[in-house]
Parts: sequence; C-alpha cells; structure tokens
Amino acid sequence: MIRPAKKADAAAVADIWNPAIRDSLATFNCVEKSFHEIERMIEQKDAAGHGFFVAEENESQLGFAYYGQFRGGIGYAHTMENTIYLAPETKGRGVGRKLMNALENHAQGAGAHSMFAGVCAENLAGLAFHEAVGYTEVARLNEVGRKFNQWLDLVLLQKRI
Repeated sequence: MIRPAKKADAAAVADIWNPAIRDSLATFNCVEKSFHEIERMIEQKDAAGHGFFVAEENESQLGFAYYGQFRGGIGYAHTMENTIYLAPETKGRGVGRKLMNALENHAQGAGAHSMFAGVCAENLAGLAFHEAVGYTEVARLNEVGRKFNQWLDLVLLQKRI
C-alpha cells in the first residue's frame, strides 16, 4: 500500500535511509538523519504541497519517496526533484515503481511539469531504475560530490510529467 507519510513514520524512514547514507553511494550525504529531522521534513513537504509517500505491507515500511522544488525561485515552481529509497529486501518487487507513480501523479496534480533525479554515476541500480520508469539522462556533472574519500559524478535524469 502506498500512502502519504505521517510523523509517526519517521523512525521507519530513518531505518531505511540511514544505512544508505552510512554505507552506500545512493547519496553524497554522510550525516545520518535524526527521527526529529525526518518528522520536520514530512511536515514541511506537506505544508509546501509536495508529496512524501511511504510503501507499507503488513504494517512494515518497504520504502519511501518524496519530492521538492528542483531549485529555488518562482521560475522553477513547476520543476521538481525526487528522492526514493527502498529497504534492501524490497528491491525488485515493483514497490519503487508504485512509489514513483504516486509521487509523479501527486506532482502533476499540483502543477509540476518536469521531474528530475540526481543520481551518483556509481549507483548503477539507481540509474537503471530511473531509466526504467521513463527518465532520460540530460547531464553529467563531473566530480561534484565527495564521499568515501573519492570524487563522484552526479547524473541528472529528467522526465516530463
């Protein structure tokens, strides 16, 4: 089941997100998210009219996705950027597609025209996922991120929704 996130989901979101922050190149961030930070993020996305969704099965969280404005300023008001994370045991079950569909439908309903994803070039699964759901690479920014003592490229993918 895909549903809007609630503040009560913060701990489960942290349980999915923090291992990815700590152990992978799914994000260039290396500072884990606190329960309270995630609660505030859920509130802020709701207040801004942006979606934050969770995938749930038998009261267990399988993943989450959210979006926000790609860049600041009124000129970018119709261009969004997504974030999506799945629990490792969930991958390959179609949960990511369902989350992305809910996210894109919500964004489109809120007036968005375009959605971006910023994916580390080393994150082959993340790139393949976004391409499989209709995103196209539009830019590659060389050595703009740094994590695990290495320079990393960022791939920007875009989909018109």
